[in-house]
Amino acid sequence: MTDYQPIDCGVHDRLESYATLGSVCDVRFVAPDGSERSASGRIVDVFARDGAEYLRLDDGTEIRLDRLRTVQPS
Repeated sequence: MTDYQPIDCGVHDRLESYATLGSVCDVRFVAPDGSERSASGRIVDVFARDGAEYLRLDDGTEIRLDRLRTVQPS
């Protein structure tokens, strides 16, 4: 069981588009400890695991999609 909250399909489609285009993105998100974080990089994968969806940046950072605050191409 997970507390994952599915995201809007339009946002999901946009993330997949950024991954396909190889866009470098600035990402703001809430870390598992509740702190606000930011990262920058190419989205290389959008995937599901254990009942939740994630994105993976080219540096290996994985972010659960319902923890995203903003994703903007650089």
